[in-house]
Amino acid sequence: MSNALKVTTAVFPVAGLGTRFLPATKAMPKELLPIIDRPIIQYAVEEALAAGITKFVFVTGRTKRAIADHFDAAPELERALEKAGKFDLAAAVRDTLPAHVHAVYIRQRIPLGLGHAVLCARPALGDEPFAVLLADDFIMPDPRAANPTAALSLAYAASGRSQVLLQDVPPTEVHKYGIAIRGADDESIAGLVEKPDPGQAPSTLASIGRYVFHPEIFDILAALGPGHGGEIQLADAIDILARGGRVGALPLDGTRHDCGTHLGYLGAIVAAASSHPEFGGEFRALMAESLSQSGVGA
Repeated sequence: MSNALKVTTAVFPVAGLGTRFLPATKAMPKELLPIIDRPIIQYAVEEALAAGITKFVFVTGRTKRAIADHFDAAPELERALEKAGKFDLAAAVRDTLPAHVHAVYIRQRIPLGLGHAVLCARPALGDEPFAVLLADDFIMPDPRAANPTAALSLAYAASGRSQVLLQDVPPTEVHKYGIAIRGADDESIAGLVEKPDPGQAPSTLASIGRYVFHPEIFDILAALGPGHGGEIQLADAIDILARGGRVGALPLDGTRHDCGTHLGYLGAIVAAASSHPEFGGEFRALMAESLSQSGVGA
């Protein structure tokens, strides 16, 4: 594989305020809300690590310093755990971000939209392809398939085109997403419409929070004016690329939970706990017992 096509950098836009989860997110970033024993963003980071990413660019906001703290070294805690004989926990703390990877933190001073957040990462990337992962999209991949970031990176290496991940959504939910205009084949899109009104959507294929971009998207983002909601929309830049035949697409292989909503967050917890290798069976039994006792489903 040519180095020019190899994806080794990922951008994590994490500057949002997380207002749906107030007051829990008053002092704690939404991305650090736990799913069992790991914060939401840790799952996305582990997905990127498994895809071969070695450089992580976190686009943060004024209240997000705790994210850098989470991925920083904690030698005092590690020593205390090792002294107590808790070597597995010490290793878990040490490996939140392994030593062979590099983390960069960039401040998005003004919240001008997802497109602007990605553009803020430009000084750390230069002229190289990169992945974008939205931590809110908690994805449990099909165990028989590559994880989404790995699959998109492979598709980029094969084609040289930016790549988006698509999920078929109910027609009643198209207004929540960037919706794809179908391309000439199943491996491309011809455009992307940001949050169309029901009945006006070109399809039910929603662009969800995993992408791989050719660096050409930076010039497009820099030239964009405000779009939907008065913000610089990543979907508008993808639309421009797609209309020029420069965007490939892959379907989601797995299950996605939108942790930006209460039900999506709860669904992610249930999914992770149900499949947990240590106590998944016990959790499923507990859920069944709880539902039975509450009379739900009776």
